[in-house]
Amino acid sequence: QVQLVESGGGLVQAGGSLRLSCAASGRTFSGYTMAWFRQAPGKEREFVAATKWSVGTTAYADFAKGRFTISRDNANNAVYLQMDNLKPEDTADYYCAARGSWDIWVRSRSAYSDWGQGTQVTVSS
Repeated sequence: QVQLVESGGGLVQAGGSLRLSCAASGRTFSGYTMAWFRQAPGKEREFVAATKWSVGTTAYADFAKGRFTISRDNANNAVYLQMDNLKPEDTADYYCAARGSWDIWVRSRSAYSDWGQGTQVTVSS
């Protein structure tokens, strides 16, 4: 059974940085896609970034390009989201997600079968 545990959220001022971590366990993740989504209060959960577990292919939401970087540590079964130049509108719960393939649905939350419990990010102005 896949388990995903996020950490690293917190309170930061606008312009600051945070690094979120996702510890993955429960299976071999070769061939998997790992992603970050976020959900702000009163809004739908939205795609942030994704990466293939085995190679460096990545995808980003437009708002994340140039500010956020997704990376992975295969040896330690971890995925990270480095967030720089944070803005108040980045305030949300951030979730790690996993699915068994990389295809045109990589940005679709309904395509992911496994989710973490989320970590809260608050950006003050």
